[in-house]
Amino acid sequence: MNRFIPGLLMAALWVLLLYIAPPLIFWFVMTVGAAAALREFFRMAVKTPGSGVRVLAIAASLSPVLAAYAGTPAAVLTGSYLALLGLALLVIFFYTAFADPLAFLLNAGFSVFYVSLCCGFIILLHGLPDGSHWLLILTVITAGSDTGAYYAGRAFGKRKLCPPVSPKKTVNGAIGGMLAAVAAAVLLGCFLLPKVSCLKMAVAALLLAAVGIVGDLLESVIKRGTGCKDSGTMLKGHGGLLDRADSLLFAAPLLYALLSWGFFA
Repeated sequence: MNRFIPGLLMAALWVLLLYIAPPLIFWFVMTVGAAAALREFFRMAVKTPGSGVRVLAIAASLSPVLAAYAGTPAAVLTGSYLALLGLALLVIFFYTAFADPLAFLLNAGFSVFYVSLCCGFIILLHGLPDGSHWLLILTVITAGSDTGAYYAGRAFGKRKLCPPVSPKKTVNGAIGGMLAAVAAAVLLGCFLLPKVSCLKMAVAALLLAAVGIVGDLLESVIKRGTGCKDSGTMLKGHGGLLDRADSLLFAAPLLYALLSWGFFA
């Protein structure tokens, strides 16, 4: 119940945000969420010489999300460049204050792509025609994959998927999660986007679920490398924002690319 009730509340708030909130409010909420996720990432992986430099670094890393308000991939990429430029200036002007300037630059620079760039694509997806529908389908894909993997892994899992990174994940669990994601996407897609081919939706769901699993494993790499059990404690029973959004973040740019390339046409 400690996980179910907060999870149900988060799902309800996410649906309301997708379908009720105007674009400006959606962008604002995503910006606040990205800032919180960056704070979690910095707490785990980025050492700064003080809280002031940390705040400046997080603000610089947030640039792709801020730029996403313009609604174009070019704006998000420009924001990514500005973020890297800002981090470079921090290292240059506070060089002697850092215990390891290169490690800071590499880890903070990774946060720009892992958190901010991917979050920027969530905002871009929301701005597309039927963007709320697509984001809900993507959420169902990643959540369905996670849930399906859990139960399939418990029932049938024997062979480990990647034990050095995540000892509990199994090959059978991953297969079960991907099948659950395909089923959920096709069912919801038939209701929300009936003009989209079920076959194309199934193929896309398979790809997005696989990428989501990579995103989940990537966060496990970060947590294992930094000795953290969870990315944070913001969400009761669910850890931090990154613990809940890792798969969604990683899959959002791929869905945007599929839509941009006309895959579903």
